[in-house]
Amino acid sequence: MIGLSNIEKRFGDVPVLKGVSLTVAEGCVTALIGPSGGGKSTLLRCINLLEIPNSGTLRIGEEEMSFQPGVRPGWKDIQRLRGQTGMVFQNFQLFPHRTAIENVMEGLITVQKWPAERARERAVSLLRKVGMDHKADAWPATLSGGQQQRVAIARALAPSPRVLLCDEPTSALDPELSGEVVEVLGKLAEEGTTMVMATHDLRLAATIAHEAVFLEDGQVVETGPSRELFARPARERTRRFVATLTQQGQHGEGV
Repeated sequence: MIGLSNIEKRFGDVPVLKGVSLTVAEGCVTALIGPSGGGKSTLLRCINLLEIPNSGTLRIGEEEMSFQPGVRPGWKDIQRLRGQTGMVFQNFQLFPHRTAIENVMEGLITVQKWPAERARERAVSLLRKVGMDHKADAWPATLSGGQQQRVAIARALAPSPRVLLCDEPTSALDPELSGEVVEVLGKLAEEGTTMVMATHDLRLAATIAHEAVFLEDGQVVETGPSRELFARPARERTRRFVATLTQQGQHGEGV
């Protein structure tokens, strides 16, 4: 379970998250939707402490941390909580000097101190799961965007995180390649992987996610089961935003 209570984040004098509270159940897929600049990516980065909240409380599984203005948590505490998460970035961020399988193995060997052979077995299994075992020895530069993102998903899953965080995982891809990634994430959802994803992709948000959270101006405007929120949003602001997503999807813009 993930719990966020009154999370606030400022960049200088600019408030980006304004008291966000959210609960994600084990095995649930939650989509963060909303206009650009609304705080979706910052919220994800606060969950795995790439950004340190100014105040509030964060809980992942049995690990809990509270934040106070001007007080930075210790590195070991950050690592202990961050170790509960896996992160998939918008632009893949694969190591260009490592093959696909080496990208997946890297964290297991350097951070978790796994023996190389055990890490390789785990990497092969995960590449097979995302349909990329046939490209295990390929360099990232030779892979399509969709293939790179699938390798990135395998890498994020390698240490068996409690939650997979996905920051706009399809936005850098054209509709056909994004379909590959949607399919992989859909399979993970069916297997009960806990995920929180920031996305403008209607296929991800409406068909894979169990819950949807509409964020705007650093605040939660509306939350609920994804199919209900997209079909019958309660708030007028949510209705207007969902209408724009639907129109973009109908025009094939790979939202």
